[in-house]
Amino acid sequence: MSWRDLHCGELRSEHIGTRVTVAGWADTRRDHGGLVFVDLRDHTGKLQLVVNPEHAADAATAAHEIRNEFVLQAQGEVVARAPEAVNPNLPTGEVEIQVDTLRVVSRSTPLPFQLDEENVDETLRLKYRWLDMRSDRMQRNLRLSHTVIAAMRRRMDDLNFIDVWTPSMTRGTPEGARDFLTPVRLQPGKFFALAQSPQLFKQLCMIGEVDRYYQIATCWRDEDLRADRQFEFRQLDLEMAFVEREEVLDVMEQAVVAAFESIDREPPSRPFPRLSYTDAMLRFGSDKPDLRFGMEIQEGTEVTRGSEFGVFANAPTVRYLVAPKAFSRAELGRLEEVAKEWGAKGLAYVVVDENGEVRSPIAKFLSEQELAAFKADPGSTVLFGAGEEETVARVLGGLRLHLARELDLMETGEEVFHWVVDFPLFERTDDGGWTFTHHPFTAPAPGHEEWDESNPGFVLGEHYDLIWNGWELGSGSIRVHDVALQQKVFRTMGLSEEEAQSKFGFLLEALAMGAPPHGGFAMGIDRFVARIAGEPDLRQVVAFPKVASGSDPLTGAPTPMPDDVLRELGIKALPQEGSSKT
Repeated sequence: MSWRDLHCGELRSEHIGTRVTVAGWADTRRDHGGLVFVDLRDHTGKLQLVVNPEHAADAATAAHEIRNEFVLQAQGEVVARAPEAVNPNLPTGEVEIQVDTLRVVSRSTPLPFQLDEENVDETLRLKYRWLDMRSDRMQRNLRLSHTVIAAMRRRMDDLNFIDVWTPSMTRGTPEGARDFLTPVRLQPGKFFALAQSPQLFKQLCMIGEVDRYYQIATCWRDEDLRADRQFEFRQLDLEMAFVEREEVLDVMEQAVVAAFESIDREPPSRPFPRLSYTDAMLRFGSDKPDLRFGMEIQEGTEVTRGSEFGVFANAPTVRYLVAPKAFSRAELGRLEEVAKEWGAKGLAYVVVDENGEVRSPIAKFLSEQELAAFKADPGSTVLFGAGEEETVARVLGGLRLHLARELDLMETGEEVFHWVVDFPLFERTDDGGWTFTHHPFTAPAPGHEEWDESNPGFVLGEHYDLIWNGWELGSGSIRVHDVALQQKVFRTMGLSEEEAQSKFGFLLEALAMGAPPHGGFAMGIDRFVARIAGEPDLRQVVAFPKVASGSDPLTGAPTPMPDDVLRELGIKALPQEGSSKT
């Protein structure tokens, strides 16, 4: 028995006069007191079935039982619709099936929500994800994800990369997030960590002469969930031997272009622009700036060194941005609250009204030179940040994005990809020490191989990030391939030789056995697909995501485990605050 000859969305006028078998879900049923019309749906589209009791009495009896989301099989002749009944909004709108035989394959209980219902609570949608997946939105997104990933795989194959699988259970290593741990029954009290990335394994592949590695890797990170973050996620992970930075960036750009071409969208122009980390922080207050609009942060420190306005004169850094609107006092009050959320103590401003008149409580303290430096067009507002450089960048960067959303500056229709490069190799820890900016295997930039291990703040790294409209898609770097240099990085981070051997002994041993220069990249596939689908978060492109609390509404996970199971694993669950359960 064949369940179907064609999919529902495939029937066209050229099929008129043929007999077909189709199968799918009942999208709607309309009973006209004799004739019964059923819109049958599958992933390809919808098709109208017509059941005439005078033509097929048994089919008509079955049709009266049908409800939404029943699974049906129908047989009959493809006929042309009457001219007045043609539906120009459907690809199948010129034809219908005159049903001879109708079979109810599977029934459906009453639905918790309708597929075309708007504003359904997301937790409810995820609890019944199998139903939500039938919606046009989810069908489109899941199939788009497949198309994009397939295109990237083809491009990797064309560029002579080979797909190498790496393990998920490994030793925990510091990569910037908490590990998910897996207990080992055969070794009670010991744990694997679920890999935050295949980082060390892909480096070992290069030492193992693989030369060009890639995989669509699943990664795990125990982080707070956000719109662009899940506990488990996929990334296009790649590594290349004997390469410089520009060669890695070229490969990633080719993968992005291939993805756009696979869905018939105009790809971004190559090469993607490069922006240094220092420039990004100075001009945009962010290491993942959105370049679809201007409103750049400008420097005002030097011109305010002798200012009569003490806040400016005494601040180590003064910067400002010009918003294309003359804000009211109430609006400025709201903007000040936004600035305080980003760490500002207040918000100084100069409003230039439509007539060019200046309105500001600080204008009387500013010299003609200062006012000239901060001159703005009529209908604008100059917003200032004053304080430590890091705080000023954070505040004005946050304000810039807030204002862009409020003033609808982001929706330009442009797709702006760019690279941020030349990051610091090290950054300060809260206790005054030093840690890695990207990860501890990133190589210093050429010419920065020598540094004072107690003060390495000037050292630049060969780290690079790919940004799309303000979303960080992924990161990569040229790696350390010299064992002595890798040991120096560990020492700068405060790791003793014993600690380095304990955590990374296998890597150090491998680096000492002929490691080629190598580098790579990892791009968040789900982030990329969400952006290309125009979705606001990853949950809309992932089949079975978690919600912000870290729970899975569909299965009810995570759940407690019985004491005997924990005992076998050598684990004891401690009581949590406010709970007597163990």
